[in-house]
Amino acid sequence: MSDEASTGGCQCGAVRYRIDITLENAHVCHCRMCQKASGNYFLPLARAPKAKFAVTRGEVSWFRSSDLVRRGFCRDCGTPLLFDVLDRNTVNVVLGALDEPAAVKPTFQCGLRTKMPWFDEIDSSEPSTDESEWYAAIAPSIHQHPDHDTATWPLEDRS
Repeated sequence: MSDEASTGGCQCGAVRYRIDITLENAHVCHCRMCQKASGNYFLPLARAPKAKFAVTRGEVSWFRSSDLVRRGFCRDCGTPLLFDVLDRNTVNVVLGALDEPAAVKPTFQCGLRTKMPWFDEIDSSEPSTDESEWYAAIAPSIHQHPDHDTATWPLEDRS
């Protein structure tokens, strides 16, 4: 296994982290707890040793979703960041919070019993509208942290 570093963080930039090893066990979980934790139909995750994971800005907030697991998130913007099985020396990061999420391809799915029954039907569907005007209209006012580390954040006061 190579030692490729990854960085990531929350949407508002209050929490940033670095992983000093290649992520492994990349997967998509469809279980009901992951659905609720992400506010989505599934949660993509990958694992790293806790010793290779470091928060570089801010502080992760935690919710104990079971006796065995806690979930880390940003208390300011709510971005799901981590899935931590308490008695393990590894932590799972939420792939969508990586700066380069496309660099980690999930290799399997779990929690299939609660996978949305129609999910596979939309894989080949075409978009019903052209959203390019919408994205162009909101681009100048986005308050989202960029997909790279910054010395400070926010870069300017936008209030």
